[in-house]
Amino acid sequence: MAEIILVVGGTRSGKSDYAQRRGEAITGRRCFMATCREADAEMSRRVARHRAARDPQDWTTVEEPLRLAAALEDHPDYDVYLIDCLTLWLGNLLDHRPHASPDDLEADVMELIDDLLQRLRVSGGSVILVSSEVGMGIVPENRLARLYRDLLGRCNQRIAGLADEVVLVSCGLPLWLKTSKGEV
Repeated sequence: MAEIILVVGGTRSGKSDYAQRRGEAITGRRCFMATCREADAEMSRRVARHRAARDPQDWTTVEEPLRLAAALEDHPDYDVYLIDCLTLWLGNLLDHRPHASPDDLEADVMELIDDLLQRLRVSGGSVILVSSEVGMGIVPENRLARLYRDLLGRCNQRIAGLADEVVLVSCGLPLWLKTSKGEV
C-alpha cells in the first residue's frame, strides 16, 4: 500500500500550498487530480492561479470532478498523486444529483467514498488528499448544507483512519494530527 497523506484546514489556510510542496518533495512522476468545476468567472480565475503555481513539467494535471476512484485507476504509474480537493468533489457529487433525496445522496456518497478508499489502498504511488475542515463553524440553517457538512466530516474521518499521516494546516502552518508512528 502506498503512503496516504490527508491535509485538512480551513479556507485560505495554506493547505493546498502545503500539499503541493509535500508532493514536490517526492521524486518521480507526479499527477495532480483537480476536482474543481469552473462554474463562473471567479472560479475560473482561482483555477488559473492554481494551474500557474504548478510547473507543467513537474505535474500532469487530470481534471476529474466526479470519478476520483476511476481516475486513479485510469492514470496508473505515477509516484505521487495530489487530489485537490475532496471538499469540491463532495459538492460536485451532491450537485450532480439535485433531485435525489438526502437519504439517497448520503448512501450514494458513502459508497463513492468506500470506492475511493479501496482504490487508495491499492494505489501504486503516494497519495496526498486535500480537504476542508467545515465542521468547526456554525450549524447551517438548511438541510442540504447540514448534509454536506456531515458527509464531508465523515469522508475526512474515513480517509484519516486509513491515512498514514494527517496534517491540519492553520495560518499556513502544518500541525500533525497523525503520523506513521501514530497520533501526535
